[in-house]
Amino acid sequence: MTEAVADPPAHPLTHPVPPAEGPATQGLTIVAWSGDLDRIWPTLILGSTGAAYGMQTTIFFTFWGLFPLVRDDVRITGTNAMTKALAGMNRPGISNMKLSKLHLGGAGAWMMSKLAKDHDVSPPKELLEMCVELGVNLWPCEMTMELMGLRPDQLIDGVGEPVGAATALSAMSRSQVNLFI
Repeated sequence: MTEAVADPPAHPLTHPVPPAEGPATQGLTIVAWSGDLDRIWPTLILGSTGAAYGMQTTIFFTFWGLFPLVRDDVRITGTNAMTKALAGMNRPGISNMKLSKLHLGGAGAWMMSKLAKDHDVSPPKELLEMCVELGVNLWPCEMTMELMGLRPDQLIDGVGEPVGAATALSAMSRSQVNLFI
């Protein structure tokens, strides 16, 4: 005897997404959960490289990983004292990222940037622009935006509409390569 299994209730912050059909595509999906320089940099290198090689590339930015998508001229985000304090402690914007270790009051990030420049490695801001030009899907997490009090007008140009986890999982189910950075 087979029992009927009910679909889980729809979460208010996700869009209904049909299940993936067919084989995986030449796709790359990256979940960017950290806004640290040493995590966003490889995320953008891999994202721009995948797109340059013709892969359907998507980067889903969630939690602190969403902050590099905030425009550099936006100093404080948030809708209440707590979310504004979080933005004050962790300034958003691609030009304001810190190293996860050995930040040393900004000296570590400066040293990494200097080494990258000396070795002709594109900086994160340039890589982000490349991703936009190459058509990488830059998806901000809808739940994180609500949680952190971020508005779409505070994000850089070229970012897609905010999406939920179900949309990100649907993209991952169709991708050959999935990364969590």
